[in-house]
Amino acid sequence: MAPAPGEAAQRALTATERAILDAVDLDRIVGLAARLIGAGGENPGDTEAATVAVLEAAARELRLDIAVQPAAPDRPNILVTLLPAGPAGDAPGLMFLGHSDVVPAGPGWSRQPFQAAVDNGRLYGRGATDMKGGLAAVLGAMAALQQSDAPLSGPVTLVCTVDEEDLGLGIRTLAASSLPHDYLGCVVAEPTDLETVVGCRGDSYLELEITGRPAHSGRPADGRNAIAAAARICELIRADHERLQRDQDELLGAGSWNVGLIEGGQGTSVVAPSCSLSLDRRLMPDDDPDRILADLLARIREAGIDTDGISVAGRVSMQMPGFRTPADHPLVAAAVASVEAAGGSTRIGGWTAACDGGFIVRDFGVPAIVLGPGGLNDQAHQADESVGLDELAIAARAYALLCLRTLNHHAAPSP
Repeated sequence: MAPAPGEAAQRALTATERAILDAVDLDRIVGLAARLIGAGGENPGDTEAATVAVLEAAARELRLDIAVQPAAPDRPNILVTLLPAGPAGDAPGLMFLGHSDVVPAGPGWSRQPFQAAVDNGRLYGRGATDMKGGLAAVLGAMAALQQSDAPLSGPVTLVCTVDEEDLGLGIRTLAASSLPHDYLGCVVAEPTDLETVVGCRGDSYLELEITGRPAHSGRPADGRNAIAAAARICELIRADHERLQRDQDELLGAGSWNVGLIEGGQGTSVVAPSCSLSLDRRLMPDDDPDRILADLLARIREAGIDTDGISVAGRVSMQMPGFRTPADHPLVAAAVASVEAAGGSTRIGGWTAACDGGFIVRDFGVPAIVLGPGGLNDQAHQADESVGLDELAIAARAYALLCLRTLNHHAAPSP
């Protein structure tokens, strides 16, 4: 009987690769992930400074190169780089991308959300999956590469941004600056159950302000009701959402609308003079949120909503681009082979969620994938969030192999 693909990949490991895998220290990774969980960083509600301080201390202990990039008061990005031993010249490296904030803990926990605990082979705490575990796995891989004196042709950099869970302040600060090195690819260490994700939808927030005219509710015709106008706009959005669903992309699905917030009115006995809508518009990789907003405002005018005393203004308050990397890209093939050789299993897929990787693709021209420990749908943003210790180990081992094989072509086994 022929060996399974994962078994064959493990048998084909070189001596250098085996030494690097043996150097991955799971206790170090779990301990760092636990400290990161304990540092909090709820967004909104806190800053990421304590989490960044934990990462910085771990990087200093490993004698890695560190750059701190302020994005806002007490909200710094941090870039941690393992430089190759010896003269590397200007050879490009490999980037890992993550974020230091977590969503608020929320109700329903059976344990303290910011007191990390290991139970039955899983690490519990807010951010264990999204994404303190992924950050710790990347540092664990960098430590193993350093300890083994891995023959790398270029640098390995972990970029950890703030505010990913809200408005993307950190990645926008990074995008407005320059990267410290050139990179062959970017691995976003978000939770994918170790699936190799080659494409993500993007996201945008659209804010609409509807202005009418107040009047006594006993004579509603004297006013112009902004809430009633908002209801008609919601119907336009519902119809457009249904239109989008008729054109499904095999990998990413379709763009989508969600009316997330509505607020308006002055009182029950007053014709509503104002109303605001906050809209979530998920994006396909080629979508332009400014164009989407302009099209929506045009449809509002065509429907006769934005007339006769009603005005509608809109703005894009947040946008996160999507991306798509070809499934046959060398970075994808190397990632799949590395996960299998590290003792895991993977498949190539797409994400309907959004992540910061789209900025790296759009603004720096660096191809990206998403690959990380933990489950997006069953753990991230949920009470009693956890990640498997085996997932952390496989992720760190796969990251280390991916670095070695991407930055040292002679290290990969012959096909």
